[in-house]
Amino acid sequence: MQSLKNSFASFWKYRYLLQNLITRDFKLKYRRSVLGVAWSVLNPLLTCLVMFLVFDSIMKGLRGEGIPNFAGFLIIGQLLFNFFRESTTMAMESVLKNAPLLRKVYIPKYIFPMEKCCFALVNCAFSFIALVIVFLITWTPVTWATAWMAIYPLVMLFFFNLGIGLLLSALYVFVRDIMHIWEVFCTLLVYASAIFYDPETLSGIMQRLIHINPMYWFITAFRRCVLWGEGLDATMMVVCFLCAAVSMGLGVFVFKKNQDKFVLYM
Repeated sequence: MQSLKNSFASFWKYRYLLQNLITRDFKLKYRRSVLGVAWSVLNPLLTCLVMFLVFDSIMKGLRGEGIPNFAGFLIIGQLLFNFFRESTTMAMESVLKNAPLLRKVYIPKYIFPMEKCCFALVNCAFSFIALVIVFLITWTPVTWATAWMAIYPLVMLFFFNLGIGLLLSALYVFVRDIMHIWEVFCTLLVYASAIFYDPETLSGIMQRLIHINPMYWFITAFRRCVLWGEGLDATMMVVCFLCAAVSMGLGVFVFKKNQDKFVLYM
C-alpha cells in the first residue's frame, strides 16, 4: 500500500511534465502539416473507406453476411486497434529515445511509456470524430443509455496498453529486435481481432482462438455499447478487467525489476 501511495505521489509531482510531453508530441507529429490535427480524423476515415471498399465489395464473402452497418462495425475495430498499436509501439521506444534526458536529470522512467499511452488516448479521442461522421452518414441510431458504458472498455484498454507498453519499453532497452518482432505480431493481430469480419461465421476452433485475443473483447465490448445498444454483461466486464489487470501487473513487475539497469544499455 505504501509503495502504491509513493507511486501516486511521484506521478502527481510530475503531472506537468507529462502534460508538456503530450503537447510536444502533438506539435512534432503535425509539424509542417497543412491540415494538422485534422489528420486524426481524416486518417481513420480514409482508411475505413479503403477497407470498406475492399471487404464490402471485393472480398464480401470473406467477412460473411449479416453484419448490419458494416461501416460502423469496421471503423470501431479500426479505431480501437490503432489506439492499441500506436500506444504500444510508441511506448516501446520511449525510454531509449529519452536516454539523453535521463542521463542528465532524475525523472521516473515510467513517465515516458505512460506519456505515449496518454498521447495515443488523446489522439484516439480526436479520431472518434470520424466515428461520429460515419454514424451520421449511415444514419446509425445511438442508444445513449448504453453508449456511455463504452467508457469502461476504453479505460480498460488504456491500462492494457500501458501494461504492454511498460513491458515492451523495458525489453527494448536490452533487445532492439523487439521492435521488428512487435510489428509483425501487430500485423498478425489485425486479422485475429475481428475488425472486419464476424467471428460467429468461423469454425468453433477459430472462434476459440479469437476469444483468447484480448483485443477481441475490448472491441466487441465497445461495439455492444455504441453500435448495438446492448450494453455490457458481467462476463464482458470481468474479461476486460482481467486483461487490463494482468497486463498492468506484468508490465509494472518487469519494468520495475529492470529499470535500474537501463542506463547501462542506453
